[in-house]
Amino acid sequence: MGLKNQTTMWQHHHRALAVVIVLLGFLVCSVTCSVSYDHKAITINGQRRILISGSIHYPRSSPEMWPDLIQKAKEGGLDVIETYVFWNGHEPQQGKFWFGGNYDLVKFIKLVKGAGLYVHLRIGPYVCAEWNFGGFPVWLKYIPGIQFRTDNGPFKFHMQQFVTKIVHMMKTEGLYESQGGPIILSQIENEYGPMEYELGAPGRAYTQWAAKMALGLKTGVPWVMCKQDDAPDPIINTCNGFYCDYFTPNKPTKPKMWTEAWTGWFTEFGGTVPHRPAQDMAFGIARFIQKGGSFFNYYMTVTSVTENMSVYGYVTGLLRQPKWGHLKDLHRAIKLCEPALVSSEPTVMPLGNYEEAHVFKSKSGACAAFLANYHQSSYAKVTFGNEHYNLPPWSISILPDCKNTVYNTARVGAQSSQMKMSPIPMHGGFGWKAYNEETSSDDDSTFTMTGLLEQLNTTRDASDYLWYMTDVVIDSNEGFLRSGHYPVLTVMSAGHALHVFVNGMLSGTAFGSLENPKLTFNQGVKLRAGVNKVSLLSVAVGLPNVGPHFETWNAGVLGPVTLHGLNEGRRDLSWQKWTYKIGLKGESISLNSLTGSSSVEWVEGSLVARKQPLTWYKTTFNAPAGNSPLALDMGSMGKGQIWVNGQHVGRHWPAYKAAGSCGECSYAGTYNEKKCASNCGEPSQRWYHVPRSWLSPTGNLLVVFEELGGDPNAISLVRREVDSVCAYIYEWQPTLMNYHMQASGKVNKPLRPKAHLSCGDGQKISSIKFASFGNPVGSCGNYKQGNCHAQHSYDAFERLCVGQTWCSVTVAPEMFGGDPCPNVMKWLAVEAVCS
Repeated sequence: MGLKNQTTMWQHHHRALAVVIVLLGFLVCSVTCSVSYDHKAITINGQRRILISGSIHYPRSSPEMWPDLIQKAKEGGLDVIETYVFWNGHEPQQGKFWFGGNYDLVKFIKLVKGAGLYVHLRIGPYVCAEWNFGGFPVWLKYIPGIQFRTDNGPFKFHMQQFVTKIVHMMKTEGLYESQGGPIILSQIENEYGPMEYELGAPGRAYTQWAAKMALGLKTGVPWVMCKQDDAPDPIINTCNGFYCDYFTPNKPTKPKMWTEAWTGWFTEFGGTVPHRPAQDMAFGIARFIQKGGSFFNYYMTVTSVTENMSVYGYVTGLLRQPKWGHLKDLHRAIKLCEPALVSSEPTVMPLGNYEEAHVFKSKSGACAAFLANYHQSSYAKVTFGNEHYNLPPWSISILPDCKNTVYNTARVGAQSSQMKMSPIPMHGGFGWKAYNEETSSDDDSTFTMTGLLEQLNTTRDASDYLWYMTDVVIDSNEGFLRSGHYPVLTVMSAGHALHVFVNGMLSGTAFGSLENPKLTFNQGVKLRAGVNKVSLLSVAVGLPNVGPHFETWNAGVLGPVTLHGLNEGRRDLSWQKWTYKIGLKGESISLNSLTGSSSVEWVEGSLVARKQPLTWYKTTFNAPAGNSPLALDMGSMGKGQIWVNGQHVGRHWPAYKAAGSCGECSYAGTYNEKKCASNCGEPSQRWYHVPRSWLSPTGNLLVVFEELGGDPNAISLVRREVDSVCAYIYEWQPTLMNYHMQASGKVNKPLRPKAHLSCGDGQKISSIKFASFGNPVGSCGNYKQGNCHAQHSYDAFERLCVGQTWCSVTVAPEMFGGDPCPNVMKWLAVEAVCS
């Protein structure tokens, strides 16, 4: 999978996120090494490894951000960074290649190596990835006789050329692990199994060809094919999904690998914002490992501003807590079990109706156990190895010595964070200037045809926009001119959005959705006697990225286009002469750039109209001090696009409100993309990240193109900061520190857990918003006292935390003035404000 730096209506997605501190760190080999596999795991220099991976797609952030993102992944415990290779970014025009800027693949891989991590290079070259055209360059669609992703000569020729180029580039730079580099795995194709099933024999032939072609490139490292049950030997077939514990490779000689562990789901325009609870993500991973899994990859670890699937927000490097911290603890627990996991098969022991244990015992004496409770609402008390263990609903406890619990997937020890978008004060605000786009044109860039043209074949994705313009002659005897009942214009379009202008005035808008991009405009339009100019602005919101032969799918006004309510009844406009213009005038003269923006006269001050459709706005601003992540608040605008210093920030569409089901979110139970949604009735996306590396100290150009009409005066530059931090800790909750203290013999009894709170850089804890030891309820930002509450719950936090950048408080009754309700389980909820 993958995606654009802006939401596309075609986003189909897969997933998401996070990381681990490795207790016994490793270095990428500085000399020639070997990578192979057996039925248990990937082996590096003969050593089986439990490998923890996370997806960071290099084009989705700026090169200046890469080192920090990679380092945070390492700190979270990743062994491997996984990335696709994006063909349409590297060869935007046939034969003209680009490997600079945020497409500098070699630089990115060398940075990963420098951090001491491995790389899984998913060459594809089909990537899906929530990325325009699935990663294919648009020119590929126009190769004579081509059919994508099947047994087709032209397609296979160009695919092999690109894959070979990438492999040779990696070899030349010495980046395969067999050369001492960090690349330990490569992937050919992507999620092709479902496509092969639909295509039949040509699909099966293509699979065999792709595998043979990849193996012939002799990279010295294993190849994988994901969601490909018939992957030819020796290629490893792997699993993608929210859960992969059920998965078994197609040969008993291959390891059980999970190339996309979906940590959430993508956000589509008009859709809710999805969220996968950290507890369920951890549960899915632990369940995979206890069933013999040895490699898993979070899809995604870092995403662009449009995905809610990562451990970091906004591609800024801010940690998404508690997911990052909870999974970091999981990874440390898994690494403690590694000696037993890689050297033995699990023995499954039933512990109850919904409970079971998976036990790994090696010949050398290593032992690890996973105790699972699959019930979605009931706690379980189980006996294992003559010891008693309490298991929360829908959870797995990890025992790295088959005795002491070091981690439970439902017990989050990491803090949660509430984020805020703080407007940056600007003297007088943005000083906007405006330029109105033309709704009709007869310049040299237009052309006239009889009938309606398909949009993508006309624009070839050079622009989102295509004008369809025609004249409608109305006789002065038309009855509607006297009755006032205007005729109804009906326009059938393949998508994705349509703005209808009559005589230069906006008559209305229609748009589709991700699931159904087709649309119909059906409204009365104000026509006058004589010649009327009807201008249809068809807008594509990205190209399709998934589906059988998606290269053949259409967009734009395909008709019919009709008028109803005339004296003649119905008039079909579809086959009259239409004048076409690709793109906007503002695009053709580069109004979004520093040079182009000075080529026209802009109005300013009181002449800048609000709620004006088809308007370009520009302003300049200075870069704010500090290093907090920055974003633009576009909530006051309708639909359009944004640029900063000529760099495309993305498509905005706050007018498209999220529709769906939002409500309470329980971590327990099987997750799907409709569960745990938020933002109903709000814009699907309001804030747009502006990388600081794009900014100069002064005079930065911000350009906004608005299609529908919005209020630019309400646009603001905001700083993303930590608002408050929370902890929710059960007494006697297992922790890694307590386990190490007991394992080392320093203590001989269980220790109380601690609540850890830490604000962001440059912040301190200014006050305690809430604290209760007992049975508080709610979630971070919305805690409430239960019927059991220690009266001095605030005291320890007021004393130890206020005025500090971080603090820790032991979760024990004596810290809060005594036990408020003896003989029952208690927990602590606390929220501290950061300033």
